[in-house]
Amino acid sequence: MIVGVSIGLAVARPRRLRALLPTGVLSLGVIGLGVLVAWPASTPAVLGADGQPIVGSIAELTKVELGGQEQTILIRAAGPEAPVILYLSGGPGQSDVAFGRVLFEPLVEDYVVVVYDQRGTGTSYGALDPTSALTLDQAVADTIELTEYLRERFAEEKVYLLGESWGTTLGVLAVQQRPDLFHAYIGSGQMVSQRVTDQIIWRDLLAYADRTGDGELYDQVLTFGEPPYRDMPWSNSIVMGYYPLLETPYTPPGAYIERGESAGIGPWGMLGSEYSIVDKANVMRGLIDMFSLMYPQLQEIDFRTDVPSLEVPVYLLDGANELGGRRKLAHEWFASVEAPFKQLITYADAGHSVVYEEADAFHRLMVDEIVPATYEAGGGDQP
Repeated sequence: MIVGVSIGLAVARPRRLRALLPTGVLSLGVIGLGVLVAWPASTPAVLGADGQPIVGSIAELTKVELGGQEQTILIRAAGPEAPVILYLSGGPGQSDVAFGRVLFEPLVEDYVVVVYDQRGTGTSYGALDPTSALTLDQAVADTIELTEYLRERFAEEKVYLLGESWGTTLGVLAVQQRPDLFHAYIGSGQMVSQRVTDQIIWRDLLAYADRTGDGELYDQVLTFGEPPYRDMPWSNSIVMGYYPLLETPYTPPGAYIERGESAGIGPWGMLGSEYSIVDKANVMRGLIDMFSLMYPQLQEIDFRTDVPSLEVPVYLLDGANELGGRRKLAHEWFASVEAPFKQLITYADAGHSVVYEEADAFHRLMVDEIVPATYEAGGGDQP
């Protein structure tokens, strides 16, 4: 839109300047820009084994009013009569509607997969205003309201809640508040205490720099001071760039790599068809703004004391190559949390984004174990 205004001003300048550009070129440029701005976001059809759209399948981007603000969800399914999985992406502020479409492809055959672009992220960036409404309590309330919408739309008594990274924080709090809405809670890249995790990673980076003799890194990390960092999100983003130094080298499953490389959705998924040209800009804006507003609100949360129990089955997808600052706390919380049933599933070839990296294995886990053990109790018919 800003580019459009700039072109408009150029057209309105004195004739001497306008004469430097052919009128036809300017007109085509303005028309082309208008087409790009107006081009609607969409998601491709769900295809069968024959490469043709499946009759009765669902492939849509839908606006839903949550907490008085329109927010976007991506829904993909081979058919509407299947258990519903609600996915909460990481961040805070990460938009996963394009990633979810590509990487959750195996799940769509048997489940209604819903990817939620949370308030202030990507296609829901407009819901950031007013920022005074962007609180952790509101994020939890939005999630619960969305769950109610999905229950009604798909005639399901309960849904499965799947969280990734920050989405696990949001998911656990939603399940704690309204366990009656969920068959089970599934955590991928489980977060327990943002503050303690950041402090462990900060100390681990200092130890790495000292061990390798990297004085420049040591001084930079030391200058940030022990988390929580004073200048969020900039210190956080710089430190995140050093995470690979602390990771165990590993090779994710080939299917994960192939899906990502062949999809052509680009960095942060911004080239995905699920984003309009304005949405593409809002993917990064939302990540920066949401992180700045929400991350400070998470500093006092520690599930080891705040969530001693959940009233639904708990499944944690554990990446063996996860950063120690995250994994240690996730294991501690899992060991102590009380639940009707709980299971820790470790994947040797995964790191933080377990459910994406191991989508095929997770699909089998859902079909073979989680759904048979939990879905009938929720009042639905097993797929």
